[in-house]
Amino acid sequence: MKNLRGGVPATSHSGSRAANRSNCRESIGKQSTTIVTVPLKPVGDCGFDPKRCSMVDTDAKTAWKLFQLNGFPIAAMGSLLALGLSVTGLRLEPVGYGITLAIAASFVAIAYRHYIARGDRADPKLIFSLGTIGQIIITCAIVGPLSYVANWMGFPLQDQALLAIDRALGLDPEPIARFVNDHPWLADVLSRSYGLIKWPLLGIPIVLALTGRYVRLQLFMLAMSLALAITIAISALVPAIGTYYGLQLPAAQLPDINTAAYAGQLRDILALRDDSLHQLQLFTLSGIVSFPSFHAASAVLYIWALWPVRRIGGIVATLNLLMIAATPVIGAHYIIDVAGGVALAAGSIWAAKAYLEWMGRVAHNVAKGASTVWQPGLG
Repeated sequence: MKNLRGGVPATSHSGSRAANRSNCRESIGKQSTTIVTVPLKPVGDCGFDPKRCSMVDTDAKTAWKLFQLNGFPIAAMGSLLALGLSVTGLRLEPVGYGITLAIAASFVAIAYRHYIARGDRADPKLIFSLGTIGQIIITCAIVGPLSYVANWMGFPLQDQALLAIDRALGLDPEPIARFVNDHPWLADVLSRSYGLIKWPLLGIPIVLALTGRYVRLQLFMLAMSLALAITIAISALVPAIGTYYGLQLPAAQLPDINTAAYAGQLRDILALRDDSLHQLQLFTLSGIVSFPSFHAASAVLYIWALWPVRRIGGIVATLNLLMIAATPVIGAHYIIDVAGGVALAAGSIWAAKAYLEWMGRVAHNVAKGASTVWQPGLG
């Protein structure tokens, strides 16, 4: 049989097989590199592309891998807490912790059950919103008492060193606090802003899942876990009570500033150090971390997470900048605490994104290796 164009005898099916293998290698290469570029891509309307609302979507598959990975730092911190409790003799109040962990675990279980039952047809919005909320609740329930274990180690308080750094930078916290106290409206705004740390922990998973930013949500969770773990580790080595303690400034001299956060930190750190605190109740724990400030770190993480969301990103950025401004006054943090928290959050986001890029390179190399093994004549 002759080829109609050139009169060259046609081979059997080897030419078509070679073409198919070439097309397949090209397809694998394109798919394997997609993982590097998906973090910020929103998912569109399911009516136009139903795949985007299932686990078939590339973003959802990548996010699922990250979601599973995020369980490891949570498990590691939980193991450290269990070890710390056994060493320190501190006890967790069982009812509050039990109910909280049961609710959180049920959210994670629903996410896994839905994925196992429906596979590629599972709804990523349900999986990543409920699953991530569950992971966040578990993480918060762990790091709260873990910060007490870290402070129990009893390293020397570093208030005077942190205060000296602030003053060396020309940012003495006392004039700042007195200025806010002399302007009650400002004190009230900052007090309300400081309390904003809690609600985004529930809102971010819902907003990012509903807008299809599955990978960004999992990167946020990974970055937050990294930031929390590093914060606890540093706070064990650099413990401090807060600016008013370092300044020896009684809270009574600042009647228009809400110093409840500082009072709780002062009470619990001193109680740990004189061995009068033994039982930790989940809903009465105070934030006993000074350097670096996790309020400042949280603000940066929240801004980064929601910045691409239209009509929300700008509002979130404004509110969280107010939370950063409130941290030295309401939270009694040193200025260097705030700077440390901001730097820590930025580094954690970079590390999470770097891990995603590494995942992409590994997937690309695996696919490339698979394509080279497929030799002509073996198909």
